[in-house]
Amino acid sequence: MKKILASAILLLSILTFSQAETKNIMSFTDVSGKSYSVEELKEGLKIEGAEGKIVFLEFFGHRCPPCLKTIPHLVELQKKYKDRLKVIAIEVQGLSNSNLKSFVKAKGINYTVATMKDANEVLEHVSAKAQWQGSIPFMVAIDKKGTVTFAQAGMLPQSYLEKLIADMEK
Repeated sequence: MKKILASAILLLSILTFSQAETKNIMSFTDVSGKSYSVEELKEGLKIEGAEGKIVFLEFFGHRCPPCLKTIPHLVELQKKYKDRLKVIAIEVQGLSNSNLKSFVKAKGINYTVATMKDANEVLEHVSAKAQWQGSIPFMVAIDKKGTVTFAQAGMLPQSYLEKLIADMEK
């Protein structure tokens, strides 16, 4: 009886430990067809291809005037900080992949862009964690370690984003 009880306790502790080690792994695919793995961290996200970089994750809409005004700022920042910053944008007003691909080309976007359909897991996860209510643009800033340091709805001036980058690099 003691052996059965000891075996049951050992099995229960192994199962508990293995569940504690389970990580939430998500993925998304950008408009060019490249897939990215996204791992949930205690206080943020680890995004494949963005290791050691600051990440600006933005939810935007193709018909949203403030979102459209933000695009040139993000293009400039991605160009200026290409080795230290990864901008990822998820379009949330329902464009198809082919239409979004045309939009990206027409706007000269030089950063990673995905449809809400192709980034649904990430969209839902961030929405729940940040209590996002649907206002766009919505920006989440993630530091080099994967920790979310900032989340806000509304258009942010390029100067503010530059200061955010500088502060996150400290």
